[in-house]
Amino acid sequence: MTQTTVVHLLRHGEVRNPGQVIYGRLPDFHLSEDGRMMAKAAASFLAGRDVTALFSSPMERARETAEPLAAQFGLEVAIDDRLIEPWNHFEGLTFGVGDGSLRKMEHWPYLWNPFRPSWGEPYRQVADRMLAAVTDARDAARGHEAVLVSHQLPIWVTRRRIEGRRLWHNPSRRQCALGSVTSITYSGDEITGVSYAEPAGSAGRQVAGA
Repeated sequence: MTQTTVVHLLRHGEVRNPGQVIYGRLPDFHLSEDGRMMAKAAASFLAGRDVTALFSSPMERARETAEPLAAQFGLEVAIDDRLIEPWNHFEGLTFGVGDGSLRKMEHWPYLWNPFRPSWGEPYRQVADRMLAAVTDARDAARGHEAVLVSHQLPIWVTRRRIEGRRLWHNPSRRQCALGSVTSITYSGDEITGVSYAEPAGSAGRQVAGA
């Protein structure tokens, strides 16, 4: 019989970011108290599932989100660099009203193509590395389930690739809240379904993050 395998893509919880900067791959951005609660909510949501493999982006916020899952399932967290946040020219900057970040001429060359996007890692490249990580996780958990803790953009473009949609999109319309779970179901090697859940409820939808 063909085996069923499920790979869950878990977005990390809320990050403590009092300066409201674009943190991207910058170090030392950790979960807030609410973020830790989101991580626990995700673990509770997945409790009782047949999770046999757990992977995480190397960023602190992702590793901290994986901790409740590791404790719950008795698993080691395997760090997979392919799950990392995309690189971004604007890391460390803020884009609030009137902050002037986009008025500085040195940033203009990075804004010429929003469809690629020209200010960061190309969507196609992000989707390629993420799908490679998902495939390896599927193979590692064949007949069971795996959890991969990653970030909003990587998870969203992976879903769009799987569903056959164009990769460029309106960021404000991403269905990937903080602490959300996007689940990919396989029958053998074939994807048979994608589902989405928000264990943190309205808290995850209302708080911005990467």
